[in-house]
Amino acid sequence: MEYALVVRWLVLYAALFALGLPLATRLLPRATGRGAGLAVPASLVVLSVPAYWVGQVTWGPIALAAGVSSLLLASALSGVDLAALRDGRVRPGVDIDRDAATDAAAVFLLGFAFLVAIRAFDPAVHPGGGEKFLDFGLLKTLGRSTVLPPEDFWFANEPVKYYYGGHLTATLLAWLSGTPPRFAYNLALAGFYASLVTAAFELAGAIGADRDLSVRGRSLAPRTARRVAGVTAAFFVGLASNLVTAGRFALLALPDAVQQPVAAHVAARTEYTVPQIVAGAESFSYWNASRVIPGTINEFPLFAWLNGDLHAHMMGTPTLLLAAAVGYAYYRTPESARRRRRALLFGALPVLAGWQAIQSTWSFPSVLALGWLAATLAPADPSTLLPGTVPLRRRPGELGGAEEAGKAEAAEATERLRPLAATATSEVGRIGAAVLVTAVPAITAIILASPFLLGAATGGGERSAELLGPEMRSGLGALLLVHGAFVVGLGGYLLARVRVRRPLVLLGALVAVGYVGHAIGFAALAVSVPLLVLAWVALRVERGVGYEAVLVVAGAGLVTLVELIYVSEQAGPGRMNTVFKTYAQVWVFFGTAMGVALPGLVFGDADRGASDGRRSAAGSATVPWRRIGRVASVALVIALVASTSVYGVLAVGAHFDRGPAGGPTLDATAFVGTDHPEQAAAIAWLDDRPGQPTMLEAPGTLTYAGGTDGRDRAMYSWSANPASSLTGVPTVAGWQHEVGYRGQAAYGERVRDVDAMYTGNASVRASLLEAYGVRYIWVGPNERARYGSVSFGAAEITVAHQSGDVTIYEVRGEG
Repeated sequence: MEYALVVRWLVLYAALFALGLPLATRLLPRATGRGAGLAVPASLVVLSVPAYWVGQVTWGPIALAAGVSSLLLASALSGVDLAALRDGRVRPGVDIDRDAATDAAAVFLLGFAFLVAIRAFDPAVHPGGGEKFLDFGLLKTLGRSTVLPPEDFWFANEPVKYYYGGHLTATLLAWLSGTPPRFAYNLALAGFYASLVTAAFELAGAIGADRDLSVRGRSLAPRTARRVAGVTAAFFVGLASNLVTAGRFALLALPDAVQQPVAAHVAARTEYTVPQIVAGAESFSYWNASRVIPGTINEFPLFAWLNGDLHAHMMGTPTLLLAAAVGYAYYRTPESARRRRRALLFGALPVLAGWQAIQSTWSFPSVLALGWLAATLAPADPSTLLPGTVPLRRRPGELGGAEEAGKAEAAEATERLRPLAATATSEVGRIGAAVLVTAVPAITAIILASPFLLGAATGGGERSAELLGPEMRSGLGALLLVHGAFVVGLGGYLLARVRVRRPLVLLGALVAVGYVGHAIGFAALAVSVPLLVLAWVALRVERGVGYEAVLVVAGAGLVTLVELIYVSEQAGPGRMNTVFKTYAQVWVFFGTAMGVALPGLVFGDADRGASDGRRSAAGSATVPWRRIGRVASVALVIALVASTSVYGVLAVGAHFDRGPAGGPTLDATAFVGTDHPEQAAAIAWLDDRPGQPTMLEAPGTLTYAGGTDGRDRAMYSWSANPASSLTGVPTVAGWQHEVGYRGQAAYGERVRDVDAMYTGNASVRASLLEAYGVRYIWVGPNERARYGSVSFGAAEITVAHQSGDVTIYEVRGEG
């Protein structure tokens, strides 16, 4: 185990944390905790964006120096009083909460240590069950490149057509710590996980401290409320799972006569078979809980980090929560504050959105949507940010009277409808003003990300937005298995804060709407739409909630959206990729909101507790019901925590039971020598080649008939491009993923050219080798399985390396 490297990375993250504290404190100067847990994500963004832009000209030490210098300068400017500095005086400009910083550092350390332990027991970047070959290859090609975008290691002589911002950040951290990519892969993975959990802790803690929670009528100290909400959010974001595993074991507790019909019903509407559903704990696999809704992938953070891909949808989550914190900073800034303060918050939004486009393009719109939602739903009127406009003076809670009291002759029905019309007009006006306010950050973000959006993000892969038919939408049971814990926890919290005269009527209406949604093939009407409506109403009418409800609107809106529309692309069939990448964001929003909601259910608000005390003294009959409700809330929270913990206990336990043969290590490529010793020496030799010479190996097509063993060679296996993926040396045609990036025609042409270079006549081979600039030809078991015996009868093609089952030829000369 490489403990010295772990310590080195902890020192690096400590430096990033210290440099990011002034930035985070500037963002949330009056919040409890002052944003301390957002320090590392803020530092990573400030480090990466300048390095990315300089990298368009030169990628390497100069780009790294630009990123580090920008971070040092931004931290220094954020930490001093600029007004005093202009007068020649230097004094602190921010008041860092040291206790809050200690809490955040402790959460980060625990998250980092947990993931380091997880990866030490399964460090390999093996190709099965994920995108590790892609992710590790991106790290390697970034380490070899001299300019951005890096060369595509699966499509030689062309730039990468994939969002690589997170891998760029990981490369910068590897350079700063002097860590080879094979170790940096797992250490960066642990850092992104710790950053996510700490950001969730901080954002939920700050919002929770605003809620004024109470115990027996006495308010909790803001710092205590922050810790309670933060720890709850950290659990639901970083450790909780969906209800699949708990649901299976609950079903096993039922009589056999009930098990089979229920299992058959569930199997008909999910990805599972009846034997899988009724199998016991001995058949548990961490994998199954991520495939619930048919034709989609339904990952959650614990699964994703257990699986171990260093993938964009995971690395982008800390930035997503940082953007949510910007929205929170705007939300809690009063309208009476200087317009400049609120406008400056939107100055941070385009930087985050632009970087997110490069880091995880799927959540680029979500960053902008968070800004729009914050502007729409904040107490401050968004129109006050527009030049030359008159603010909309109507506010929630002030819309109940007639607009023209002098018109007594108006009919009573008209008088009752007038407040509703005023409310609608006010909402439309706010939404429109928020759209205008967010338009400028959106345009700026597109400009900031333009090198990526006009380069690496474009390609020949066919993409189009398509509407979902009822047959493609998610079933009610599958949606509840994925989101059920959030529906119950967040829905219960919102219902408790929306004043309803007839709660049974509301409950009946929700059930009726859910039934209709189920009947017409739109189950979101029973799952996400009620959450969205309740959160919006609670924010705009009741005022019984805070920014946590904005996060609920964001998550419920995304769940609803992907039941209506999807992106058709060749990266995955149907709406698989749309749901996959969107649900990763939904979990982060819902999980953070749960950090506020569940303590709110258990403790309640201080003003409500005081009201309970007064009613008790008056002998009110409502007090026993409130106590019963409090007990029910505690039982509900315990049930939610327990049901979402079952998966983690089993999955983490099984993970540690199957440690690596040679003991714990963070070496991502150590498995090559153990599992594929006949090719290990050749891969190491190729990895030592400087620069980016083009190589030739068999293409990683989806399947192709095997050779002597008669088996099909699948893309997600060792049979597909191990040499280029593990070294970053670009090959002419790699994994079939390139179809999604460049289109079937371009990839198919290269596959045919590769086949011709291995099997064609000498003149065709010579012209193609020269056209692609091939320097090395890899001939190993995969090539022999595809082409049979391979030989080259040319003096310019000589053996450069031979070991085990691999021969590497070098192409010399001009012809």
